[in-house]
Amino acid sequence: MKTLAICSLLLALLFISQPVQSVELKDDHPSVYIVKKGDTLWDISGIFLDEPWLWPEIWHVNPQVGNPHLIYPGDELKLVYIDGKPRIVLSRDEKLTPQMRVLSQGNAITTIPLDVIRPFLYSPRILSEEELDNAPYILSDEADRLIYGQGNKVYVRGIKDPNKKGFSLFRKGDAYIDPETEELLGFEAIHLGSGRKVRSGDPATMIISESVQEIFGGDRALPFDDQQFPPQFMLRTPDHEVKAYLIAVYNGVTQIGTYDVVILNKGARDRLEVGHVLTVMQSGRTIEDEFAADGEGGIITLPSEIAGAVMVFRTFEKTSLGLIMRANRSIHVLDTAVTPK
Repeated sequence: MKTLAICSLLLALLFISQPVQSVELKDDHPSVYIVKKGDTLWDISGIFLDEPWLWPEIWHVNPQVGNPHLIYPGDELKLVYIDGKPRIVLSRDEKLTPQMRVLSQGNAITTIPLDVIRPFLYSPRILSEEELDNAPYILSDEADRLIYGQGNKVYVRGIKDPNKKGFSLFRKGDAYIDPETEELLGFEAIHLGSGRKVRSGDPATMIISESVQEIFGGDRALPFDDQQFPPQFMLRTPDHEVKAYLIAVYNGVTQIGTYDVVILNKGARDRLEVGHVLTVMQSGRTIEDEFAADGEGGIITLPSEIAGAVMVFRTFEKTSLGLIMRANRSIHVLDTAVTPK
Protein backbone atom coordinates (compact mmCIF):
# COMPACT_ATOMS: atom_id res chain seq x y z
CA MET A 1 0.00 0.00 0.00
CA LYS A 2 2.94 2.35 0.72
CA THR A 3 4.18 1.88 -2.85
CA LEU A 4 0.70 2.62 -4.18
CA ALA A 5 0.54 5.82 -2.15
CA ILE A 6 3.90 6.95 -3.52
CA CYS A 7 2.85 6.26 -7.11
CA SER A 8 -0.47 8.00 -6.60
CA LEU A 9 1.19 11.10 -5.19
CA LEU A 10 3.84 11.25 -7.88
CA LEU A 11 1.46 10.85 -10.78
CA ALA A 12 -1.50 12.79 -9.43
CA LEU A 13 0.62 15.78 -8.48
CA LEU A 14 2.10 15.85 -11.94
CA PHE A 15 -1.32 16.63 -13.36
CA ILE A 16 -1.99 19.73 -11.26
CA SER A 17 -3.01 22.54 -13.56
CA GLN A 18 -0.27 24.76 -14.92
CA PRO A 19 -0.34 27.75 -17.24
CA VAL A 20 -1.00 26.52 -20.78
CA GLN A 21 2.19 26.32 -22.84
CA SER A 22 2.73 25.62 -26.51
CA VAL A 23 3.21 21.89 -27.09
CA GLU A 24 5.38 20.51 -29.88
CA LEU A 25 5.11 16.83 -30.71
CA LYS A 26 8.23 15.00 -31.78
CA ASP A 27 8.48 14.46 -35.54
CA ASP A 28 8.75 10.70 -35.10
CA HIS A 29 6.12 10.31 -32.38
CA PRO A 30 4.03 7.13 -32.47
CA SER A 31 0.26 7.13 -32.66
CA VAL A 32 0.08 4.28 -30.13
CA TYR A 33 2.50 3.26 -27.39
CA ILE A 34 2.32 0.17 -25.16
CA VAL A 35 3.79 0.85 -21.73
CA LYS A 36 6.65 -1.48 -20.77
CA LYS A 37 7.93 -2.56 -17.39
CA GLY A 38 10.68 -0.17 -16.31
CA ASP A 39 9.22 2.84 -18.15
CA THR A 40 8.92 6.10 -16.26
CA LEU A 41 6.53 8.90 -17.07
CA TRP A 42 9.50 11.03 -18.15
CA ASP A 43 10.53 8.30 -20.62
CA ILE A 44 7.04 8.10 -22.09
CA SER A 45 6.69 11.88 -22.28
CA GLY A 46 9.94 12.04 -24.23
CA ILE A 47 8.55 9.61 -26.81
CA PHE A 48 5.77 12.05 -27.70
CA LEU A 49 7.18 15.47 -26.77
CA ASP A 50 10.34 17.46 -27.40
CA GLU A 51 9.84 18.93 -23.93
CA PRO A 52 8.70 16.11 -21.60
CA TRP A 53 7.74 18.45 -18.76
CA LEU A 54 4.75 19.58 -20.85
CA TRP A 55 3.04 16.18 -20.47
CA PRO A 56 0.13 17.66 -18.44
CA GLU A 57 -0.82 19.70 -21.51
CA ILE A 58 -1.55 16.59 -23.59
CA TRP A 59 -2.77 14.11 -20.94
CA HIS A 60 -6.49 13.36 -21.20
CA VAL A 61 -8.07 11.60 -18.21
CA ASN A 62 -10.21 8.67 -19.27
CA PRO A 63 -12.99 8.30 -16.66
CA GLN A 64 -13.93 4.89 -18.05
CA VAL A 65 -10.83 3.17 -16.62
CA GLY A 66 -10.04 2.55 -12.97
CA ASN A 67 -7.35 4.76 -11.40
CA PRO A 68 -7.07 6.89 -14.55
CA HIS A 69 -4.11 8.88 -13.18
CA LEU A 70 -2.00 5.73 -12.80
CA ILE A 71 -0.23 4.11 -15.73
CA TYR A 72 0.75 0.43 -15.73
CA PRO A 73 2.94 -1.79 -17.91
CA GLY A 74 0.70 -3.11 -20.67
CA ASP A 75 -1.47 0.01 -20.84
CA GLU A 76 -2.11 1.42 -24.31
CA LEU A 77 -1.53 5.15 -24.84
CA LYS A 78 -3.15 6.61 -27.96
CA LEU A 79 -2.46 9.99 -29.52
CA VAL A 80 -5.75 11.57 -30.59
CA TYR A 81 -6.95 15.09 -31.39
CA ILE A 82 -9.69 16.69 -29.32
CA ASP A 83 -10.91 20.13 -30.45
CA GLY A 84 -7.90 20.23 -32.75
CA LYS A 85 -5.38 19.72 -29.95
CA PRO A 86 -3.19 16.65 -29.39
CA ARG A 87 -4.17 14.51 -26.42
CA ILE A 88 -2.93 11.21 -24.99
CA VAL A 89 -5.76 8.84 -24.07
CA LEU A 90 -5.26 5.72 -21.97
CA SER A 91 -6.99 2.42 -22.63
CA ARG A 92 -6.56 -0.64 -20.44
CA ASP A 93 -7.58 -4.28 -20.41
CA GLU A 94 -9.90 -4.32 -17.40
CA LYS A 95 -10.46 -8.10 -17.47
CA LEU A 96 -9.22 -8.42 -13.89
CA THR A 97 -10.98 -9.25 -10.68
CA PRO A 98 -11.09 -6.41 -8.12
CA GLN A 99 -8.61 -8.31 -5.94
CA MET A 100 -6.15 -8.77 -8.83
CA ARG A 101 -6.45 -5.09 -9.61
CA VAL A 102 -5.64 -4.04 -6.04
CA LEU A 103 -2.59 -6.29 -5.93
CA SER A 104 -1.28 -4.89 -9.21
CA GLN A 105 -1.51 -1.21 -8.28
CA GLY A 106 1.96 -1.19 -6.76
CA ASN A 107 3.35 -1.82 -10.25
CA ALA A 108 2.22 1.55 -11.59
CA ILE A 109 5.05 3.49 -13.22
CA THR A 110 6.67 6.42 -11.41
CA THR A 111 7.55 9.87 -12.70
CA ILE A 112 11.31 9.26 -12.56
CA PRO A 113 13.52 6.34 -11.44
CA LEU A 114 13.21 6.74 -7.67
CA ASP A 115 16.07 4.36 -6.90
CA VAL A 116 18.52 6.86 -8.38
CA ILE A 117 17.63 9.68 -5.98
CA ARG A 118 16.50 7.74 -2.89
CA PRO A 119 19.97 7.88 -1.23
CA PHE A 120 19.93 11.67 -1.56
CA LEU A 121 16.55 12.11 0.16
CA TYR A 122 17.13 10.53 3.55
CA SER A 123 20.42 12.06 4.64
CA PRO A 124 22.00 15.52 4.68
CA ARG A 125 24.07 16.31 1.62
CA ILE A 126 24.93 19.99 1.94
CA LEU A 127 25.38 21.69 5.31
CA SER A 128 26.28 25.14 6.53
CA GLU A 129 29.29 25.68 8.77
CA GLU A 130 26.93 26.30 11.70
CA GLU A 131 25.05 23.04 11.06
CA LEU A 132 28.33 21.15 10.98
CA ASP A 133 29.62 22.76 14.17
CA ASN A 134 26.39 21.97 16.04
CA ALA A 135 25.85 18.43 14.74
CA PRO A 136 26.16 15.52 17.22
CA TYR A 137 29.48 13.67 16.98
CA ILE A 138 30.89 10.22 17.70
CA LEU A 139 32.96 10.29 20.88
CA SER A 140 34.21 6.70 21.11
CA ASP A 141 33.05 3.10 21.04
CA GLU A 142 32.70 0.31 23.58
CA ALA A 143 36.05 -1.33 22.71
CA ASP A 144 38.34 1.68 22.18
CA ARG A 145 38.71 0.97 18.45
CA LEU A 146 40.13 3.54 16.07
CA ILE A 147 37.88 2.60 13.15
CA TYR A 148 34.17 1.77 13.42
CA GLY A 149 31.90 -0.17 11.10
CA GLN A 150 28.59 -1.97 10.77
CA GLY A 151 27.43 -3.57 14.01
CA ASN A 152 29.74 -1.57 16.28
CA LYS A 153 28.33 0.19 19.34
CA VAL A 154 29.41 3.84 19.56
CA TYR A 155 28.75 6.73 21.93
CA VAL A 156 27.46 9.98 20.51
CA ARG A 157 27.37 13.41 22.14
CA GLY A 158 25.07 16.31 21.33
CA ILE A 159 21.77 14.56 20.47
CA LYS A 160 19.16 17.00 21.74
CA ASP A 161 15.90 15.33 20.66
CA PRO A 162 15.34 12.12 22.66
CA ASN A 163 12.63 10.99 20.20
CA LYS A 164 14.98 10.68 17.24
CA LYS A 165 16.08 7.10 16.56
CA GLY A 166 17.58 6.89 13.06
CA PHE A 167 20.67 8.89 12.09
CA SER A 168 22.80 9.52 9.04
CA LEU A 169 26.54 9.42 9.70
CA PHE A 170 28.74 11.80 7.74
CA ARG A 171 32.00 13.73 7.58
CA LYS A 172 32.74 17.29 6.50
CA GLY A 173 33.80 17.38 2.87
CA ASP A 174 34.73 20.04 0.35
CA ALA A 175 33.42 23.57 0.51
CA TYR A 176 31.01 24.67 -2.22
CA ILE A 177 31.87 28.15 -3.50
CA ASP A 178 29.68 30.25 -5.79
CA PRO A 179 31.62 30.61 -9.08
CA GLU A 180 30.30 34.14 -9.65
CA THR A 181 30.25 35.75 -6.18
CA GLU A 182 32.76 33.48 -4.36
CA GLU A 183 30.22 33.15 -1.52
CA LEU A 184 30.56 30.06 0.67
CA LEU A 185 27.39 28.09 -0.10
CA GLY A 186 27.98 25.18 2.27
CA PHE A 187 29.99 22.01 2.72
CA GLU A 188 29.61 18.55 1.28
CA ALA A 189 28.34 16.05 3.84
CA ILE A 190 30.20 12.85 2.91
CA HIS A 191 27.82 9.97 3.59
CA LEU A 192 29.47 7.30 5.76
CA GLY A 193 26.51 5.16 6.79
CA SER A 194 23.64 5.13 9.24
CA GLY A 195 23.06 4.42 12.90
CA ARG A 196 20.23 3.54 15.26
CA LYS A 197 20.08 5.08 18.72
CA VAL A 198 19.39 2.42 21.35
CA ARG A 199 19.85 4.48 24.52
CA SER A 200 19.38 8.19 25.22
CA GLY A 201 21.77 10.30 27.23
CA ASP A 202 24.87 12.40 26.70
CA PRO A 203 26.62 10.45 25.37
CA ALA A 204 23.84 8.45 23.75
CA THR A 205 24.42 4.86 22.65
CA MET A 206 24.14 4.06 18.95
CA ILE A 207 24.55 0.91 16.86
CA ILE A 208 26.04 1.46 13.40
CA SER A 209 23.51 -0.26 11.16
CA GLU A 210 25.28 0.44 7.86
CA SER A 211 28.74 1.67 6.89
CA VAL A 212 29.77 2.52 3.35
CA GLN A 213 33.11 4.01 4.43
CA GLU A 214 35.35 3.78 7.48
CA ILE A 215 33.95 5.75 10.42
CA PHE A 216 36.11 7.55 13.00
CA GLY A 217 35.74 9.46 16.22
CA GLY A 218 34.65 13.02 15.50
CA ASP A 219 32.46 12.03 12.56
CA ARG A 220 29.00 13.56 12.73
CA ALA A 221 25.42 12.31 13.03
CA LEU A 222 22.13 13.94 12.09
CA PRO A 223 18.57 12.56 12.24
CA PHE A 224 17.11 11.26 9.01
CA ASP A 225 15.05 13.90 7.23
CA ASP A 226 11.93 11.73 6.97
CA GLN A 227 9.86 14.58 5.51
CA GLN A 228 11.80 14.41 2.24
CA PHE A 229 10.28 11.12 1.13
CA PRO A 230 8.12 10.36 -0.73
CA PRO A 231 9.06 13.13 -3.15
CA GLN A 232 6.03 14.96 -4.54
CA PHE A 233 7.14 15.97 -8.02
CA MET A 234 5.05 18.34 -10.05
CA LEU A 235 7.19 18.86 -13.13
CA ARG A 236 7.12 22.44 -14.36
CA THR A 237 9.35 25.26 -15.51
CA PRO A 238 10.09 28.19 -13.19
CA ASP A 239 7.94 31.28 -13.71
CA HIS A 240 11.04 33.47 -13.44
CA GLU A 241 14.44 33.64 -15.09
CA VAL A 242 16.97 31.26 -13.56
CA LYS A 243 20.66 30.97 -14.32
CA ALA A 244 22.37 28.41 -12.13
CA TYR A 245 25.79 26.80 -12.37
CA LEU A 246 26.45 23.09 -12.01
CA ILE A 247 29.10 23.39 -9.31
CA ALA A 248 29.66 19.69 -8.56
CA VAL A 249 28.59 16.17 -9.48
CA TYR A 250 28.36 13.09 -7.31
CA ASN A 251 30.34 9.90 -8.02
CA GLY A 252 33.37 11.79 -9.28
CA VAL A 253 32.60 11.63 -13.01
CA THR A 254 34.18 14.16 -15.36
CA GLN A 255 31.53 14.00 -18.08
CA ILE A 256 28.02 14.26 -16.67
CA GLY A 257 25.26 12.17 -18.23
CA THR A 258 21.67 11.04 -17.81
CA TYR A 259 20.65 10.24 -14.21
CA ASP A 260 23.77 11.77 -12.69
CA VAL A 261 23.09 13.91 -9.61
CA VAL A 262 24.48 17.44 -9.69
CA ILE A 263 24.65 20.37 -7.29
CA LEU A 264 23.36 23.78 -8.41
CA ASN A 265 24.48 27.08 -6.90
CA LYS A 266 20.87 28.26 -6.53
CA GLY A 267 18.41 27.22 -3.86
CA ALA A 268 15.27 28.14 -1.94
CA ARG A 269 16.34 31.75 -1.49
CA ASP A 270 16.48 32.01 -5.30
CA ARG A 271 12.92 30.60 -5.61
CA LEU A 272 14.05 27.25 -6.95
CA GLU A 273 11.55 24.54 -6.03
CA VAL A 274 11.34 20.76 -6.15
CA GLY A 275 10.02 19.75 -9.58
CA HIS A 276 11.49 22.69 -11.48
CA VAL A 277 12.95 21.61 -14.83
CA LEU A 278 15.83 23.62 -16.30
CA THR A 279 17.64 23.51 -19.63
CA VAL A 280 21.34 22.66 -19.30
CA MET A 281 23.60 24.79 -21.49
CA GLN A 282 27.08 23.61 -22.43
CA SER A 283 29.39 26.59 -21.94
CA GLY A 284 30.99 27.82 -25.13
CA ARG A 285 34.75 27.37 -25.47
CA THR A 286 37.05 30.37 -25.35
CA ILE A 287 39.36 30.50 -28.39
CA GLU A 288 41.68 32.92 -30.13
CA ASP A 289 40.42 34.36 -33.43
CA GLU A 290 43.30 33.71 -35.82
CA PHE A 291 41.41 34.70 -38.95
CA ALA A 292 40.42 38.33 -38.40
CA ALA A 293 41.42 40.54 -41.34
CA ASP A 294 43.28 43.04 -39.17
CA GLY A 295 45.02 40.32 -37.17
CA GLU A 296 43.42 41.58 -33.98
CA GLY A 297 40.53 39.14 -33.58
CA GLY A 298 41.34 38.66 -29.92
CA ILE A 299 39.91 36.05 -27.58
CA ILE A 300 36.35 34.97 -28.42
CA THR A 301 33.88 32.96 -26.35
CA LEU A 302 31.74 30.71 -28.53
CA PRO A 303 27.96 30.56 -27.93
CA SER A 304 26.57 28.12 -25.38
CA GLU A 305 24.62 25.14 -26.75
CA ILE A 306 21.67 23.18 -25.32
CA ALA A 307 23.10 20.07 -23.69
CA GLY A 308 20.17 18.54 -21.80
CA ALA A 309 17.68 19.00 -18.97
CA VAL A 310 17.92 18.82 -15.18
CA MET A 311 15.12 18.41 -12.63
CA VAL A 312 15.46 19.86 -9.13
CA PHE A 313 14.53 17.17 -6.57
CA ARG A 314 15.82 18.66 -3.32
CA THR A 315 16.48 22.25 -2.27
CA PHE A 316 18.58 23.83 0.45
CA GLU A 317 18.75 27.53 1.32
CA LYS A 318 21.62 28.34 -1.06
CA THR A 319 21.94 25.23 -3.22
CA SER A 320 19.89 22.46 -4.83
CA LEU A 321 20.29 18.87 -5.95
CA GLY A 322 19.28 18.12 -9.52
CA LEU A 323 18.89 14.95 -11.56
CA ILE A 324 20.09 15.08 -15.16
CA MET A 325 17.04 13.86 -17.07
CA ARG A 326 18.47 14.22 -20.56
CA ALA A 327 21.97 14.70 -21.97
CA ASN A 328 22.16 15.55 -25.68
CA ARG A 329 25.89 16.25 -25.49
CA SER A 330 28.66 16.25 -22.91
CA ILE A 331 27.84 18.16 -19.72
CA HIS A 332 30.54 19.43 -17.37
CA VAL A 333 30.91 21.19 -14.05
CA LEU A 334 30.37 24.97 -14.49
CA ASP A 335 27.92 24.49 -17.34
CA THR A 336 24.72 26.43 -16.66
CA ALA A 337 21.07 25.52 -16.07
CA VAL A 338 18.52 28.09 -17.22
CA THR A 339 14.77 28.55 -17.52
CA PRO A 340 13.61 26.81 -20.74
CA LYS A 341 12.69 29.20 -23.54
